[in-house]
Amino acid sequence: MTERLRITVADAAAAAARVRALVPAGGSVAGAVAEIVAAVRDGGDAALLGLERRFGGGDAPLRVPEEGLRAAVDGLDPAVRAGLEVARANVGRVAAAGVRDDVDVELPEGQRVRLREIPVRRAAVYAPGGRAPYPSSVVMGVETARAAGVGAIAVATPGPPIILAACALCEVDEVYRMGGAQAIAALAHGTETVVPVDVIVGPGNLYVQEAKRQVSDRVGIDGFAGPSDLVVIATDGADPRLVAVDLLAQAEHGNDSLVVAVSDDEALLAAIERELGAEHPTVAAGPKVLVAADGPEAALAFAEALAPEHLQLAGVAAEQLAPRVTRAGCLFVGAETGTAFGDYVAGSNHTLPTDGAARFASGLSAGHFRRRMAEVRVGPAAAALAAAGVPIAEAEGFAVHAESMRARIRDNPRR
Repeated sequence: MTERLRITVADAAAAAARVRALVPAGGSVAGAVAEIVAAVRDGGDAALLGLERRFGGGDAPLRVPEEGLRAAVDGLDPAVRAGLEVARANVGRVAAAGVRDDVDVELPEGQRVRLREIPVRRAAVYAPGGRAPYPSSVVMGVETARAAGVGAIAVATPGPPIILAACALCEVDEVYRMGGAQAIAALAHGTETVVPVDVIVGPGNLYVQEAKRQVSDRVGIDGFAGPSDLVVIATDGADPRLVAVDLLAQAEHGNDSLVVAVSDDEALLAAIERELGAEHPTVAAGPKVLVAADGPEAALAFAEALAPEHLQLAGVAAEQLAPRVTRAGCLFVGAETGTAFGDYVAGSNHTLPTDGAARFASGLSAGHFRRRMAEVRVGPAAAALAAAGVPIAEAEGFAVHAESMRARIRDNPRR
C-alpha cells in the first residue's frame, strides 16, 4: 500500500508516530521462548538437539567440522567470494577505527584514574538461515568482533552452505549448526558441546529476539532487531528513479518493512510514486509512504521524530541537512550513496537500531564487544579525598565507608 501525508514542522512528530504505527508490533512469544531457554539451560545437548528436530533442524553434529567449512568455500561462486572479501576488509577497517586507547585522567587532588577498554573473551554471531540467509550478517558481526579484539568468535546458524562459506572466509573459531531461540539459549548458558559466550549479536525472527531479551541478564546483546525501515529525504536535484529503487530495495526485507519518501517538491514525489509502481517480484507489499513537507525543516523534523534505521539524503538541500541529523541508525548522503551499499560493502555496519531505537541506540560497533573499566590510583591524594568523601558517607549512614577513607590519612592516630 502507498499512503500520502502532508506535514509542517509543527505536526512532524505526530505524522512520524502515525507512520511508525503502520508496522504492527510483533506478538508476544515470551512464554514459549521461556520454555525453550529453560529446556536448553537444564537439559544441555539432548534438549538442544530435540528442539532442533522439533523446529526443522536435524541430527547433524552441533559443531560444524573444518572439512565442512572448507567444502562450503570451495562451492562458493567466485564473484560472491570476492564481494565478501571486500566487505570483510571494509567492515574491519571501520570497526577498528572505533577501538579506543586507554586514557589517563590526572585529577586535581593528585589521584589518577585510567580508563581501560577490554575486549570480551568470547562472542557469538547469530546468522539466520531461513527464507533469506545473510552471509553479509556473518561479515558484519565477525569482523567487528575481531577488530574489537575478542579472543574467540562463534557463529550459530541453521547451516546453509553460503553462511558456512562466509564463516570459513572470516576464519570463525567455532560454527554451531543450530538456530532459533534454542541456539541463543545454548550460547548464553552453554551445553556439553556449545561453549557459552559473553556477547551475542545478530538478526533473527521474533523468537530469536525474545530469546536475546531473556538472556540479556547473563550476556551482552547488540539490541532487538525489528522490521527494517528507510526514510529518504529528497529535494530538488534528486533522481526519482534512484530514490524509488532504494526504497524498493529496503522493502525486499519483508511485508513489515517500512519505506518513506519525504520531499518539499510535489512533482518529485509524484515521479517517485510512478517509479514505485515498477514490478519487482522480490519486493513485498509492505507500507510505502509519501510525505509532502512544507520545506526541508519539516522533512528533518519528521525524520528526527521517526528515528529511522536508515536515513538517506538526496538533493542539494537535503544533503545540507546531514550535520544536523542526530537520530538515525545510519546516514547515507548523496545521490550515489544508496543504502544497499551499507548493507554489504561500504564498511559501515548493517546491524542497526530499528523501530525508532535510533533515539538512544547505536549500530553494531567494536564497543559492543568491549567493556570499559576504571583503574584508580589514589596515592598521596588520600587525605584530600577523605576530607571530601567522609561527610558524604556519613550522611548516607555508611560509617565503615567513612572509616575506610579515614584510615588512609597518614596522620590518622588509628593507623
